[in-house]
Amino acid sequence: MKAAILHEFKEPLVLEDAPVPEPGPDEVLIKVEACGVCHSDLHLAEGDWSQLRGIMKRPLILGHEVVGSIVGKGGSASELQIGDRVGVAWIHWSCDQCDICKEGMENLCPSQVITGATVDGGYAEFIKAKASHVVKVPQGLRSDEAAPLFCAGVTVYRAIKKAGITPGDRVAIFGVGGLGHLALQIAQSFGAEVMAVDVAEEKLEFARALGADTTVNAAAPDAVKQIRRMGRPHTAIVASASKAAYDTAFAALRPGGTLAVVGLPAEPLSFAAIALVAAEARIIASAVGTRADLREVLDLAAAGKVRCKIETRPLNQINEIFQEMRDGRINGRIVLTL
Repeated sequence: MKAAILHEFKEPLVLEDAPVPEPGPDEVLIKVEACGVCHSDLHLAEGDWSQLRGIMKRPLILGHEVVGSIVGKGGSASELQIGDRVGVAWIHWSCDQCDICKEGMENLCPSQVITGATVDGGYAEFIKAKASHVVKVPQGLRSDEAAPLFCAGVTVYRAIKKAGITPGDRVAIFGVGGLGHLALQIAQSFGAEVMAVDVAEEKLEFARALGADTTVNAAAPDAVKQIRRMGRPHTAIVASASKAAYDTAFAALRPGGTLAVVGLPAEPLSFAAIALVAAEARIIASAVGTRADLREVLDLAAAGKVRCKIETRPLNQINEIFQEMRDGRINGRIVLTL
């Protein structure tokens, strides 16, 4: 099979032939139809995350937003059939036995196996996956549209769910990119009044086209004052990798509000303890999501309430796509189609 393979950190991926994986008794073999290109893939390829660098396999096939059809399966994969269309997410496997898993946080399982990091992912014509952890894709949802929901979509969905957003709440989305444009739509599906905040006018225009109630250009010197005048948000979801976005979001938050950490700046975040106490602010974070979260966000998409802005590209363009990511030239999500 053709696969884009990482041999060394910071080196281009190599498109080469690789053996078709053989599914074990509890696994399925999937013919890949679409695989989203996540910014996390670039971080992994660059070796940016020290906590994962030491456990990543190499050579490695990246990719953890995978959708395709089952073409083979092991003997114990009885609940799935040949031809079923399924997706594979960041969490390749979790134990389902530890306290963390039993408390509904399988995405934080200390024994987890990670797709496209500790096992091969979806930048290839075939992938094998644990039958217990694939999720069926609704019929009304195209594979290329579904793929980014297996990371970008479920991550922001879990953040919004954890924030406890209720109808009528004011929600500000900071960064209307691949994550933020999905967060905007999901927050709307929860009945929120949504404000979009970005430094790029074209992204704010995109947010208005998606139905944002208000928009603010974060580059304006009085951006915080503008947000406060329009109504300080109950929840600020930062989908940007900019520390400045977090500073603005925290300053604009209403007393008792919630700051949701989704985007990953290179530098640490810092908030004065007195400011946290004075506002009784709450800070939460979202690490991808569970299988239950995935099914819920896929159902939203199948119902037409969430639609990912995608551009499809062939596998042999993956290194060019990574460069476009470095340059900040991608609007929405890129999906490899095989």
